[in-house]
Amino acid sequence: MAGIIAAAAAVSVAALSLTGCGGPDTGNPGPSVQAGSGEGTINVWAVDGQAAENDALKKIISNFETSQNKIKVNLKLFPSDQYTKAVNSAAPGDLPDVLDFDGPTLASFVYNGKMAPLKDSVSEETLSNQTDSIKAQNTVDDAVYGVGMMNAGLALWGNKKLLDSAGVEYPTTPEGAWTAEEFSGVLDKLAAVVPGGKPLDLSEQYGFAGEWGTCCSAGPVIWSGGGTMLKDNKASGALDSEANVKSLTTLASWKKYTDPNADGLAFPNGRVALSWVGHWTYPTYKALGSDLVSIPLPNFGKGTKTASGTFAWGMGATTKNGAASGKFLDFLMSDESVRIYTDANGAPPATKTALSVSNLYGPGKQLQLLGDQLSKACGPEEQITETCVSVTRPVTAGYPIVTDQVGKAEAAIYSGKDAKEALSAAARAIDQNFADNDGYKK
Repeated sequence: MAGIIAAAAAVSVAALSLTGCGGPDTGNPGPSVQAGSGEGTINVWAVDGQAAENDALKKIISNFETSQNKIKVNLKLFPSDQYTKAVNSAAPGDLPDVLDFDGPTLASFVYNGKMAPLKDSVSEETLSNQTDSIKAQNTVDDAVYGVGMMNAGLALWGNKKLLDSAGVEYPTTPEGAWTAEEFSGVLDKLAAVVPGGKPLDLSEQYGFAGEWGTCCSAGPVIWSGGGTMLKDNKASGALDSEANVKSLTTLASWKKYTDPNADGLAFPNGRVALSWVGHWTYPTYKALGSDLVSIPLPNFGKGTKTASGTFAWGMGATTKNGAASGKFLDFLMSDESVRIYTDANGAPPATKTALSVSNLYGPGKQLQLLGDQLSKACGPEEQITETCVSVTRPVTAGYPIVTDQVGKAEAAIYSGKDAKEALSAAARAIDQNFADNDGYKK
């Protein structure tokens, strides 16, 4: 499973605890990239992902090495549950020339002096070809630290046969998304046509009390309702706002319609008519053929919203091979490399040119809705408007405590706890952590 969900393990509070990881007050000198000769061997670290992803990456590296004769790549793959820990525990000088990173971890890596800005190493053509949504994820304090081959997005997957059976017409564009009130009515109708009377899958099997809850369940609900998780680097007054209380209480009211989906088969087996999940289920869901439709998530008042962001690539802060590393990153972001990689994992391309001709996400293709949503980028949550759709998770070195507390609060609300009480407790915990770390400011 690519992307957002992989972050669940990667961004645990323990993994990103700043204790013992350096930080701006512990003497790390910050980026000190040397361009080097533009030749020789560069070291590359990456997550040991799906077999198809690994094979695709190795093929791209082979293509790079045969495309020129001056730069070789020494690739080292790490198990996904050990990768972020490996980067955190390494001193900046021990990091490789090029490394993979999960989007929400970037701000912490930058805070700890482990990543280098790409402006002087990667071509302008490559940087300008990044989609706005992936660029927002990879930008910290106005400097670009990463480039991405792929992105991730969410939708309601619908079973057209069951929707038609219930007489439910469905929206096909972000602008036409059901309001939350309309969605409640839709669930009433669908409950009458599915075997168990529970027509909705909210992907509970991933667990709300973690990254899935924050990025992909509570996040889109909060942002669509006009709320945020943080405001001016504080959670109190933002996360526990009345808008968020209302939106998450509405989400919890749909529990009576929801199949827990413990086996992960609620949608493909026809137990539910709607599945709230990401692009990565398409390889399984496409078995429905022409009965598979994609629908925007409900609009809680300020337009439908989806989370975006996933793994991307950057440079170690002290690489002595900046020129060669930049050439490799340029090659990774070429149309052919992006095509090879996203064909292997089914993810939306994160470059403008590859997205425009994608066989899945391009104009007229089956997953055009997800591509369109990612093209309507909001940037971070403080920049959200009613018309933008894809939102970048909070870009802060304190993200681990944010996702930990937001996910736990959503799980508590969904289980019946008072929303104001749960969100206020989460906000206090986040603010205390930020205060303990001087607001994660440099």
